[in-house]
Amino acid sequence: MKFVDITNDIAFRKIFGNENKKKSLISFLNAVIDFPQNEQVIDVEITNPYHLGKLSGGKSTIVDVKAKDEKGNVFIVEMQIAEFDFFHKRILYYTSQSYVSQIDKGVEYHKLKPVYFIGILEFEIGQNPNYFSRHKVLDIETKEQVIADVEFNFIELPKFSKTIEQLETNIDQWTYFIKNAENLSLIPESVKDEGLKEAYTEADRRNWTKQELEDYERASIKERDEIGRIEFAERKAEKQKAKLIGKAMKDNRETIEKIILYTGLTKEEIETL
Repeated sequence: MKFVDITNDIAFRKIFGNENKKKSLISFLNAVIDFPQNEQVIDVEITNPYHLGKLSGGKSTIVDVKAKDEKGNVFIVEMQIAEFDFFHKRILYYTSQSYVSQIDKGVEYHKLKPVYFIGILEFEIGQNPNYFSRHKVLDIETKEQVIADVEFNFIELPKFSKTIEQLETNIDQWTYFIKNAENLSLIPESVKDEGLKEAYTEADRRNWTKQELEDYERASIKERDEIGRIEFAERKAEKQKAKLIGKAMKDNRETIEKIILYTGLTKEEIETL
């Protein structure tokens, strides 16, 4: 077996946004969201289903799948490969939009259903050492959850370092799959969940059409290009900042050696300031 990279745009949507293979998404939602056993997701309607031909022009830095279960609960599952300015504000805005857009009239508040955001991130966002964190609106003193309709869940892949022998929960198993499938050659024997088994099967390149594989490779190139653009912009901004600092130090008649130490600029770059 040769599995695809699950964080790839095409792969992510094919596995989690497939109308004909909903067992995987249902399993994943139940692994992440802390539903009581008798309230777990049984069925979902994917509101932005996977259609290969419609994905070629999309952005690869943020990939999302939206779904609604049989009770009306709304789920947003996002794969994000790069951090950006105002990340938390965008998440809050996006989730709030999904909440308020459920009704047309303000008087119909009773029709609003909970919205659950799940972010799978290839970067770290908080001080929590655990790779998985759940965020709710709570009373600071009592921890009571009075406002219970919006919840944010984050899986920070860089913090996940468990080996196959250390996997204990379903969310461990799913995160291991998302992070490591590309480097595996067999479905781990410890995988018992049928939805996760289905996901591994869908991730097997042998089950992909030629067109799907071509689009998968194209998405990989686009993703690398996007990351490259972000890194280039960051390097350019850092260089500009260093030059501004270097110019100020030069105007104050600091030594070349000291300017090099504080800015990382070369002697030639400093002389042109």
